[in-house]
Parts: sequence; structure tokens; C-alpha cells
Amino acid sequence: MSGERLQKIIFFPATARGHELAAKLSTRLPSSEIRPLSRREVSSFWEKGNGLVFVSACGIAVRTVAPFLRHKQEDPAVVVVDETGRWVISLLSGHLGGANALARKIARLLPAEPVITTASDLYHLPALDLWAEEAEAILLPPERIPAFTARYLSRGGLRVFREYPLPLPAVWEEVPEPEKADLIVSYRQRDLSPSQLLAVPRVLYLGLGFNRGTPAEAIERAVKETLSRNRLLFQALRGVGTLEAKAREEGFLAFCRKARLSIFPFSPEELSRRVREARLSISGAAREAVGALAVAEPAALLAAGPGARLLVSKEKTPEVTVAVAEARRSPGRLFLVGIGTGDPGEMTPAARRALREATHVVGYGKYLELVRDLLAEKEVYSTGMTREVDRAERALELALSGHRVALVSGGDPGIYGLAGLVLELLSQKGLSGPVEIEIIPGLSAANACAARLGAPLMHDFAAVSLSDRLTPWETIEARLRAAAEADFVIVLYNPRSRSRPEHLSRARRILLEYRAPETPVGIVKAAGRDGETVLLSTLESLPEEEVDMQTTVIVGNSRTFFFGPWMITPRGYRGRRF
Repeated sequence: MSGERLQKIIFFPATARGHELAAKLSTRLPSSEIRPLSRREVSSFWEKGNGLVFVSACGIAVRTVAPFLRHKQEDPAVVVVDETGRWVISLLSGHLGGANALARKIARLLPAEPVITTASDLYHLPALDLWAEEAEAILLPPERIPAFTARYLSRGGLRVFREYPLPLPAVWEEVPEPEKADLIVSYRQRDLSPSQLLAVPRVLYLGLGFNRGTPAEAIERAVKETLSRNRLLFQALRGVGTLEAKAREEGFLAFCRKARLSIFPFSPEELSRRVREARLSISGAAREAVGALAVAEPAALLAAGPGARLLVSKEKTPEVTVAVAEARRSPGRLFLVGIGTGDPGEMTPAARRALREATHVVGYGKYLELVRDLLAEKEVYSTGMTREVDRAERALELALSGHRVALVSGGDPGIYGLAGLVLELLSQKGLSGPVEIEIIPGLSAANACAARLGAPLMHDFAAVSLSDRLTPWETIEARLRAAAEADFVIVLYNPRSRSRPEHLSRARRILLEYRAPETPVGIVKAAGRDGETVLLSTLESLPEEEVDMQTTVIVGNSRTFFFGPWMITPRGYRGRRF
């Protein structure tokens, strides 16, 4: 759980000076509040999902929380900020509670130095416990976890054998044989070597049919015997499906409470429909007793969701019928995120949400630097210029492995961005289902620069990139001529670079064949970033040496004019009566 996803952030200042610092931070952190420092107040917020921030000495925080400590699976994030705002210490529940992420977030706001002491962070390795929580897996046997983690950190890597395709961090090595693995991902009973650990994915769903009044003990015994015969682990169970009329039986409810299983009740019609769809065997007894063609097998498949497969066909005891289904691995998700100019104030809430939800982020290094405050606790893959295909393929590879991936694009991903490339790659690979794609628009360069110039795009306009890296110059020239002849306002992307300094000059000469020398031109460099500059010029006197790859040039049409600092293209409203 990261600091971005905490339900509440509670500040506990110890002094008046600490209260001033807490008030400063609270105004910048939504869902935060300031409470008086006391054990009674702390106890009322002591639950996982909250972030408790002590603005005090570490000793005060330690003595206050000591009586409430239970387990890292249950304790909330605890962070300590010194009263001068120089240090932010992740004190408790760094990974699972989100204290590390919260400490980094607060440190960025002050600014201050975050103090993170969890070993995996110090060695820049994915945390084993955090991976297991995000993958919804259980690590067994638990008593081996400390020694296993120590070996993992000292070796700097992990070998993994996957019998079920949970997503893995890229730095872990997948091996083809379980004997060569440190970590085995499986829901089956396995004989482990003394140094191995088992990650049990909770992906199995029961389907149960049982007589009225069947006690919880009988249901539990039947389930465990079925699982044992098929070498399946009880810890892998996540939910149970049954007939809706039986879902309120006390024995059934008691069994589900004890096993912490979600309950999925189904009508006879739903069960019968699934029997026909999956061509399951029909139970005459079930049809006569409850009006469904079968119960256990279709209930297991329905509970496990779309794409589920039956692992264990129905097995009967005198009182209980048990079936087991495996849920399909959740598809990976790929967010194509437009960050606009990179200015936080101009980034959409949807883009922020995608970056928060992503576990892996891929992008051009300079764009990633613009959003680095949103990338804490994530695996980040950065490349240089002209590596668009590498970035798109890497993002797809990660998403196909089941990860939630954000591929960052400057401006809008659908305007000279990476959305088209990603969809082309999917088309070439014939992939339409394994990955969920969400395209998140961003403020394009045309929008951002037009806003700084005034209203140059009030009428029809064309966008033309002057980069011939992917498009022949002959094609670019033909498009320029067509747009100029049609009197479009023209937005020039990628106007000039070190490797092609002459392209803007060539474009200007073409446009002067169709436009008057005094045609207004707006030049915006580094919109929304450090060093932003706005220049107004004319087509004849365009200062080409001021233009680079961070610049967008907007050339007006025959009616565009300047008014003070503004560039205006009339829409035609004047003289109209409405």
C-alpha cells in the first residue's frame, strides 16, 4: 500500500512548533487531519490503511505506539518528522503499511531528507512481502521468511518457478524447473528443500452442494479431504459458490467465516445455464431436489469468474459435494498516459490516478523526471530519445506478464505520441484480449502553446511535424503546401533539431509562397516547464535560432492578427447576431 492510497493521514504534533509544521503539511495532503498527541487518540486510528505521522522526537513516537504493536500485516504506517522539517523517518510498516511511500511523499513536500531503513529499499530490490500482498499470494512456511529474505538480499536476486502465472518483478529470474528455484509459485502441495519458499496464489474456488442442516465440521472435513486427495492447498482458496437457497445455512456460513472465504450464491437458472455452456454432467438428484441441472461444478466455475477451468470434478460424501475451479489470471493493464507539459497543475486527475495505480512505469527519461514525485515505490524503466519502439515493447511485455503498467507520453499519447505505436504492435502480434488498454489524454503541445499565445487556433488548423525520421521530407512538404494553400493555421511540431537545423527554414520558405511576410507567428518554448518562453514574430522575421525540439511554432492564417501580447485568429463572430 503506497502513501498515495492511504485512507487517512493523521498528524500528531508534540509541541506548538510541531503543530505549525503539521498544519503546513496537512493543507497539501487530502484526507489528512491534526489530532492531539495521546495514546487514546493514536489507538482510535490504529488500523491498517491509515498513516500516522508524529511531528516529534522518535522516542516519543516509539513509546506511544509500543502498546499497540501486533504484526506487520496489521499495523498501520508510522512516520516521524522532526520539528525542524529536516528529516522524515519511516518508522513502522514501511512496505505493507505504506510508511516508506508516505515518508518520501512528505519529504518532497517540505522538502526534507527521507530516512528509509528497510533492507530491500537499501539494496534497490523488490520487497518480497509487498510483492506477495500485491499478487494476493501467501508465503509458506512463514517461519522460513526471515532467513529466506536475508539470503535474497545478500545474493541480490531470486530464482522463481511459476506453476501459476503470477506477475514477477523484472529483476527476478524465472527458471524452468522447480529444483532450481528459490521461490515456487503454486497452489499444489509440494516437497520443498530447506532453502525454498512457496508462494501460494489465492485463485481456487469451491463449488459446494450439501444437505440442509449440514454442520460446519462436516463441510470443512469434506473440503479438506477433497483438496488433499488432489494435492491442492487449503490456503489457495479464495471463495465458494453454492445454491442461493443454501447460502444462508448456519453450518455453511460458519465454515466460510472460519476459512475467510467470499460467498457467491447462484440461482438454479444460473447454475443450469452454466451446465449447458460448459457441457457439464447433469445431476438428476440436484434437478429433482433444487431445480438445477447441477450445483457443485457450475457453482465453482461461476464463482471463479470468466475463463475459469475446473480442476476437480464433483466428489461426494454422504452430506457434501465438492468441486474446485481455478480462476483465470487477471489480465495485465496498460495505461497510455499523457502528462501534458509535465506541469502538475496541468496534468489531468486521470493521469495521476493511472500513475498511482501502476506498479511499473516506462518512459523517456526527461518525461519521467517531470513526474518523479508520483513514482515512489514503483519499478521504473527509462530510455533515451528515439527509443519509442523499445519503450512500447517493454511496456507491452510487462503488461502481458500481468502487471499494471503506465507508458508515459509527453503531451497527448494520441497526438504524435505512443498510443498508435502500441496499438500497431498489438495488431501485428494478433493480441486483442490479454491486456486491458486505457488511453488517457493529456494537454497537447498545440493546446498548451495556444493558451499561452491567446487564441490562435479559433478557426480550422492543421498540425504538421517537421521530423523526417519517420516520414519522408517530400510527404512533409506536400502537406505543408496543402495546408498553406487551404489557409489553415498551421501548428509545427518538432520544428528544428541539431541533426536537422534546416527543416524550419525550408518550411518557412514554402509557407512564404502562400502567406504574406507579415503573417503572425507564435513561438512557445518549454511550455509548462522551467525556462518557458513565449515569442511573437512574423513569418518573414521568424527567429529560427530560438527554436529547438522543445518548441512549438504556430503560423497564423490570412486573418490572424496580434493585439498586444495576444495572437488572435478570428472565428467570425463579429457582426453576427444571435
